[in-house]
Amino acid sequence: MAKRTFSTLETLLIFLLVMMTAITVALLSLLFITSGTIENHKDSGFPGTESPPATQSSTTPQVSTVTKDPTTTRVSPVTSTPEPPLFQNFSGYHIGVGRADCTGQVADINLMGYGKSGQNARGLLTRLYSRAFVLAEPDGSHRMAFVSIDIGMVSQRMRLEVLKRLKSKYGSLYRRDNVILSGTHTHSAPAGYFQYTVFVIASEGFSNRTFEYMVTGIVKSIEIAHRNLKPGKVFINKGNVDGVQLNRSPSSYLQNPPSERARYSSNTDKEMIVLKMVDLNGDDLGLISWFAIHPVSMNNSNHLVNSDNMGYAAYLFEQEKNKGHLPGQGPFVAAFASSNLGDVSSNILGPRCINTGESCDNANSTCPIGGSTMCVARGPGQDMLDSTQIIGRTLYQGAKVLYALASQEVTGPLASAHQWVNMTNVTVSLNSTHTVKTCKPALGYSFAAGTIDGAGSFNFTQGTTVVDPFWETIRDQIFGKPSAEIRECQKPKPVLVHTGELSKPHPWHPDIVDVQIITLGSLAIVAIPGELTTMSGRRLREAVKAEFATYGMQNMTVVLSGLCNVYTHYVTTYEEYQVQRYEAASTIYGPHTLSAYIQLFRVLAKAIATDTVANLSSGPEPPFFKQLIIPLIPNIVDRPPIGKTFGDVLQPLNPKYRVGEVAEITFVGANPKNSAENRTHQTFLTVEKYEDASGTWQVVHNDASWETRFYWHKGLLGHSNATIQWHIPDTAHPGIYRIRYFGHNRKQDFLKPAVILAFESTSSVFEVVTT
Repeated sequence: MAKRTFSTLETLLIFLLVMMTAITVALLSLLFITSGTIENHKDSGFPGTESPPATQSSTTPQVSTVTKDPTTTRVSPVTSTPEPPLFQNFSGYHIGVGRADCTGQVADINLMGYGKSGQNARGLLTRLYSRAFVLAEPDGSHRMAFVSIDIGMVSQRMRLEVLKRLKSKYGSLYRRDNVILSGTHTHSAPAGYFQYTVFVIASEGFSNRTFEYMVTGIVKSIEIAHRNLKPGKVFINKGNVDGVQLNRSPSSYLQNPPSERARYSSNTDKEMIVLKMVDLNGDDLGLISWFAIHPVSMNNSNHLVNSDNMGYAAYLFEQEKNKGHLPGQGPFVAAFASSNLGDVSSNILGPRCINTGESCDNANSTCPIGGSTMCVARGPGQDMLDSTQIIGRTLYQGAKVLYALASQEVTGPLASAHQWVNMTNVTVSLNSTHTVKTCKPALGYSFAAGTIDGAGSFNFTQGTTVVDPFWETIRDQIFGKPSAEIRECQKPKPVLVHTGELSKPHPWHPDIVDVQIITLGSLAIVAIPGELTTMSGRRLREAVKAEFATYGMQNMTVVLSGLCNVYTHYVTTYEEYQVQRYEAASTIYGPHTLSAYIQLFRVLAKAIATDTVANLSSGPEPPFFKQLIIPLIPNIVDRPPIGKTFGDVLQPLNPKYRVGEVAEITFVGANPKNSAENRTHQTFLTVEKYEDASGTWQVVHNDASWETRFYWHKGLLGHSNATIQWHIPDTAHPGIYRIRYFGHNRKQDFLKPAVILAFESTSSVFEVVTT
């Protein structure tokens, strides 16, 4: 073979390539030396001294909202700025915030919360987000992650999978003791991500599509917060928010001792607690607000996925702080998290008989004609969406004031404690001579009655304390007879379904439950695996605070964070349990559930106060089931009408609209659940305005905007339509606009696997005028 010779130009190019490679290697080595560390990958499950992870400060890649035509999108360049080693000596904490989409599928899936058959998703009002907050001590020895998620509640399966993925990526940095996952409790988010049979049945099957989407979003939000860690300070403030709450079981609340009730001015907790997070320059980073309210302004007739009143409050706060950004974008993250909301409704006009207009506010929440199904509470607005915005705006305004005035800095060490507990067999010491025990799970008759926020079916009523021979016969035929043990343990609850004794295809309710506390200086976050009533929350909060004080941690602020880590329904006081309204019938571990939790959380508080967390046993690890019941709604191929293609306009827009009107357009659609599998598009719609100066289209709204609606209409044999509405706000600028639709269709050729294909469509232009 002839010897290869190189020209002068080739030699120069080779030399430049070698030099560029050497420089790149040197820069990478320098970056590793200055910011890299060794992580301890042993998962002890408890906090220890860990070296901080390697980090890099970078701006998040932003997709430009400017488009010149329907097929091109200009992407802003990604910039990256190295920073010095993360941990250094300063007063405060390292703070990182992150937000990621966790919407899941918005069609052909049940909405989680009301348990109403047929309340399936048929479109989208707003996107759902996971909002993560990572805080670490200055020297990096301890850290925590608090995540508030726009979903009904956190499932045990979801938490286990999130922890598994965090361990795979970060080793022992984020663990079961220092990561809290909390659901906002919106009743308008997708179901289908549970593993216990009661919830799988309520979800009409397990949807791996939605499970994966949600888990991925939660993990991504934590990853973003982790990357964004920077030195900063945390401030706390508290204050009452009025006009947004109603106790929906006032007769139960009255069962609590008069002397105890006399200590409080209301039968709901009106105090909002706000954490304000800023960097060392005082620039805003994020907010966490805890408040006790049920996000049920959107009632059980709703079919659009949305984040309800708490989500609207977060939306308003983030839009204010992230000016110039579309919803779901921008650096500031605001979480409105749940608390002890068990008996607290946002339908503040109270319950009335919808057929007669009479009041039905009594112990049984029934109407003379129609029974309990006619007794429904209403919000303050003209309709449920109006009520959602009124309540959400009030929450936002309250948080805004508290945030602006927050001046008390949170300082001190960070600690965390966690145990898994078998809640079906906890021995509770009532005093020096008497003990009681928790029970195997069971649901009472009043559970089936529902609440004034969403009534149940048949002839069940709240406040039922005696058995019904008819329903006993039905239950025995379907599930078998409950044991004498569970009947006796659950008294005075008449057992409708003895879920703790049902195990096929999997256990119907969890036995193993998380209890967890994280402290940040004088702040203690108590992670509750369910819904505590107002008085239950007060008792638990006081007990934990007293336990800390007993062991030297005085004046702790105790926050109850609800719907955390695993869902176990409700927790009432022992007195409230006796009258068996909905919340008591849903207290699945029996009359002493609250006493058991108080005892368990006191153990964690003592361990933190005495620095003996390492001596706590981890407890029995919960299961992770496989082969869950598949969704009842099958996947089918999408088909356009003959002579049409996906995205064709069926109902066009008008050429002109005034502000305050609704621009509506209908396209040939495809099933939106396909978009939860193929994420080529990040939105189902955009509203775009033509800018004369630049000759480009500027996106002014997406499907996360409260001004837009995305409706999906399911037809036969794979046919469907998609309707997009833009409720033109008073703030809209006059000009030329268009609406775009983004979708995915499922296609399957003969003897070939199904594929999901992206498509998009653009409307004709229209004009918006002010008068």
